[in-house]
Amino acid sequence: MNKLELEGKWNQIKGAFKQKYGEWFNDDDAFVDGQYDEAIGRIQEKSGKTREEVEKLIENWKD
Repeated sequence: MNKLELEGKWNQIKGAFKQKYGEWFNDDDAFVDGQYDEAIGRIQEKSGKTREEVEKLIENWKD
């Protein structure tokens, strides 16, 4: 497992925690942030790209 895969796993864990926090405290913003972090982490792990590269790809895809 390389560094980018590890960062991707970490983002998934962080995202899952934010989602649980959002559920427990009825914080919709935290829940959505958690979903975003988890998705970024999954893409990062599969593609081997940095978080910044993944976010840039997503922003370019929207246009």
